Amino acid sequence: MLRKAYLEITNVCNLSCSFCPGTRREKKFMSTNDFRFLAARLRGHTEYLYFHLMGEPLLHPELEQLLETAGELGFRVMLTTNGTLLSQREELLLRAGALHKLNISLQSFEANGRGELGDYIRGCAAFARRAAQAGKLCEFRLWNRGGQDELNGQIQALLEEFFPQPWEPSRNGLRLAPKVWLEPGDRFDWPDLEAGDRGERRFCYGLRDQVGVLCDGTVVPCCLDREGDIPLGNLFESSLEEILDTPRARAIYEGFSRRQAVEPLCRSCGYSLRFT
Repeated sequence: MLRKAYLEITNVCNLSCSFCPGTRREKKFMSTNDFRFLAARLRGHTEYLYFHLMGEPLLHPELEQLLETAGELGFRVMLTTNGTLLSQREELLLRAGALHKLNISLQSFEANGRGELGDYIRGCAAFARRAAQAGKLCEFRLWNRGGQDELNGQIQALLEEFFPQPWEPSRNGLRLAPKVWLEPGDRFDWPDLEAGDRGERRFCYGLRDQVGVLCDGTVVPCCLDREGDIPLGNLFESSLEEILDTPRARAIYEGFSRRQAVEPLCRSCGYSLRFT
């Protein structure tokens, strides 16, 4: 049983963040029929379905139908968003029964250098407060330490307007209020075949507690394989059981059990170093 599965409903984004390498794949929005087929094939393998890998999920024109389908199939949905479209999608998100948690990447503001910080943070904070009242979990992410983090003090001060101190330490950051958290984190280097080998000694949860499915059905080991450089199979053509039992998938899993990255892409990943 996997802890989570990433199902990329779109690889299209409305921002161009300096920390995100984006993807060269064909821009695509997953159809409702394709979503139902792929989600059904993930059913029984995990309870939590992430509408994310690349792209901004709130851009999807049929998001309401996708959330409804996920709920029908028994999933608890997690969304990762840059927060710029929350006001446009608020009514839908607050009433979606399948929606369990939203991760709001606040570092995206500084990485784009546009707009007014106060308006952006207050909009995200107001949404989070209303979402918490509706029973949804919200996590603000500031994964930019060691990179663009000059505005972090201002961001936290603006959050205090909606969530007064004291904030309670939690496992990954700070609990600002019931159902609302702030998770600081270090900026990391995305895996890239052109970035060079960082060494094979490492551990990763890819294929151990998570799997990713790109919007064309390609199954990848984790949520950072943005180009599908480690294609394990296609969920339109094979079941997940068959894909996870392929020699390549087994080699990746067994390699990490030995604290060894067997794939060149994995050896270039800066994120997995935190587990090593």
